[in-house]
Amino acid sequence: MELNNVKDSAGVADNLPTTVDVLIAGAGPTGIALGIDLARRGVRALVVERQDRLSPGARGTGVQPRTQEVYEDLGALDALRAVGALYPPTALWENGRITQVREMIERVDPTPAVPHSNALMVPQFRNLEVLHARLTELGGSVLLGTELTDFAQDTDGVTVRLQRVGGAPHTVRAGYLVAADGGRSTVRRALGVGMSGPSLEPGAALIADVRIDDLDRDHWHRWVLPNGGFAALLPLAGTDLFQTLIAAPEGTTDTSPETIRTLLAARTHLAADQIREVVWSSLFRPRAGMADSYRTGRVFLAGDAAHIHSPAGGQGLNTSVQDAYNLGWKLGQVLRYGAPDSLLDSYGTERRPIAARILDTSTRLHRSGSLHRGRDLHQLDIGYPDSPLTRELRTDLAEGTPVAGDRAPDAPCRTADGSPTRLFDAFQGPHFTLLTLGDVELDESQLPADPALLRIVRVGGPTPDLLDADGHVQDAYGSGPAVLLVRPDGYLALGAPAEGATARVSAALADFVGTAALQPTG
Repeated sequence: MELNNVKDSAGVADNLPTTVDVLIAGAGPTGIALGIDLARRGVRALVVERQDRLSPGARGTGVQPRTQEVYEDLGALDALRAVGALYPPTALWENGRITQVREMIERVDPTPAVPHSNALMVPQFRNLEVLHARLTELGGSVLLGTELTDFAQDTDGVTVRLQRVGGAPHTVRAGYLVAADGGRSTVRRALGVGMSGPSLEPGAALIADVRIDDLDRDHWHRWVLPNGGFAALLPLAGTDLFQTLIAAPEGTTDTSPETIRTLLAARTHLAADQIREVVWSSLFRPRAGMADSYRTGRVFLAGDAAHIHSPAGGQGLNTSVQDAYNLGWKLGQVLRYGAPDSLLDSYGTERRPIAARILDTSTRLHRSGSLHRGRDLHQLDIGYPDSPLTRELRTDLAEGTPVAGDRAPDAPCRTADGSPTRLFDAFQGPHFTLLTLGDVELDESQLPADPALLRIVRVGGPTPDLLDADGHVQDAYGSGPAVLLVRPDGYLALGAPAEGATARVSAALADFVGTAALQPTG
């Protein structure tokens, strides 16, 4: 089995661009997700990766519900589900037998507002293949075996020096540079941006993807030793592999198959000859920290380049992909619609507090040693109520009604001809969605006419686009007439009463587009 199957950049290396809108350093989940978001916006982006293939190894396997919503919007969720599964229950072993079986990952039933309600287990190498396929489908590409060696920025852009393996240096001029090049980011260090965060207890773990004979794939197997050591084996969905995690003895640096096999045999009931093959391995030392700044001029930090976490709770990959999702639409608005530069400042303003919160959560779980993982890790409650982009103008709202800054919930409904649909179908795409609920005073001729920028969806009222036949929209958003502006990343930018809605929507849109793009239909 090839981990990963993506190993070359056929056709790309022979036709290297000299100018792009955005250059993305690093082809992990963060970099490729950003490439997808920019590609669907018509933004010219190039993703470069110093390795000669996409990263192998299962690594982070948990895709949380909020991130699944991101993948759905990006057009990659069906493919992700096809290679993923729910986590199995955990089996605790003692003296060669299972003594307890626990549901470590809490199962949650989906609702009309939350259609994706459980963490999905997907090996990271499969995750990358799915994202890469989607990027390619949209006409984007990843240039593998290409290292960013130097860059210099000025008021108009960034000049980036690239070095291909076995090739000559190449210079690319980019409007913006995004560093998605990992926890030891070359770009972050060159910028001189510091990292700060809690100190984690010293220690290390060996992680590996292995093939094992005669071990059931219905459980996440775990062994805890009297001396505090442990080993765990997770059957990886869609493969014949187990992800192995072993507490490493002090001073361990050897990650060879022989070492993995020996340690597994010593810490479990498995015989060494049952451990048939070690296909990938690495030594992991937990670290935690957050970049002091996410932006320096025309250079942005995203993913592990901006924040590193303990893997406890499965938050790192998800937070990283959502960084890309936040930054992508803002770059698109600036580059395509002339939005003010201050919109890009809001990336760090919004995402750094989220990283700080996730850092606290993952550090707490790391120190507690608890195996339980609940819905508090699903990241569905993340929002931006204090963002400068958030405007809530309604009063006397019922408790629980989403307000500006909150995630926009899903809701099953019907089109005007009675066909079933969902609000998420209306939201999907790079556009803003103006959602009007009930009888709203809105003069559409005074709003931008470009459907790639703004789409108006009327729920109820005299001329509805959607019908709330079963009351799910009302349950999700409240019963009163209102107008809601949904950002491209699925958060409410504006909540306003029905009266005078046109002027309030125009004022809110001014935060997101330039003067020319604001020109009304009429």
